[in-house]
Amino acid sequence: MLTVRMNDVAASALKASGTGAVMPPAELAPMLRETLREGIVRRGEVLLFAGYSGWADEPPGRFPDLTGWECFVSSLHLDDAVPVKVRSSPDGEPVISEEDQALMLRHGLGFALEVVRLVNGLDKPVAVRCIVGTNTTNGTFRFHRARPGESWLTADLDSYSHEWPSHKLIVVDNGPASLGGTPW
Repeated sequence: MLTVRMNDVAASALKASGTGAVMPPAELAPMLRETLREGIVRRGEVLLFAGYSGWADEPPGRFPDLTGWECFVSSLHLDDAVPVKVRSSPDGEPVISEEDQALMLRHGLGFALEVVRLVNGLDKPVAVRCIVGTNTTNGTFRFHRARPGESWLTADLDSYSHEWPSHKLIVVDNGPASLGGTPW
């Protein structure tokens, strides 16, 4: 079962960016396409981008669980991959416009759907969660196997924007329907 959820600020940003904005772009940014072309591999009980396997320590490394390791190893900055303009505030902090944050969300969603497709194509497909996040300073993408009792997220995605008002989240879950309604 494929489930796409987003917090209210992500939905508002995508809606404000125009007609069809919730849809992924017709073509992903070149760096994202290259990462997908390299594929996804399984290393024991974890998944990772094939191009990342050479530098990643053995899981779980310094992390308390395999989910934390996967989220660290699979993390990529969308602001490095998607053609957005990153300005600087007077104190040197990066500043990304709402329009460019929506663009990163769209590319992140398209990338997540392709990651799900690649995981489904493995010899033994597993449940997977993709997390796309943007804010005024950056955009990130992470994925991990969905494991009961291990999650990087709370069930209420809107709670993240209460603490960080500009934090936009899209979560793509793919796995058994029995896991679909609960935080993994």
